[in-house]
Amino acid sequence: MNISSNDTVNDFLNDIQFKSLDHFEIMILIRDLFLNANSHLVEDIKYGGLVFTLEDNLIGGIYSYKEHLSIEFSGGAYFTDANSILEGKGKKRRHLTVITEDDIATKNCAYFIDQASNV
Repeated sequence: MNISSNDTVNDFLNDIQFKSLDHFEIMILIRDLFLNANSHLVEDIKYGGLVFTLEDNLIGGIYSYKEHLSIEFSGGAYFTDANSILEGKGKKRRHLTVITEDDIATKNCAYFIDQASNV
């Protein structure tokens, strides 16, 4: 795991690891997708999750729930989503529900994270 320069992020990740090793491992994989998609992303903790901003604009985040993780995309309604994988019906936001590590590939998370990170 890459250590964050933000101590709040490190504390948050340690808490997730303590609560659920499975969620922690999946969260780290998704976090790496965000951080590798754009080197200018800044990570922080907001709204109870790990969020990513680009030039002070929130682009998305990862949230841990009891049974799953959710990858939220602030502008997801504008993404190219030919197979209708994104969930949600809000004006702008969309999300992906991730239960297992396999879901990261199955739901093409990297594709959507790339769209969010390179706006």
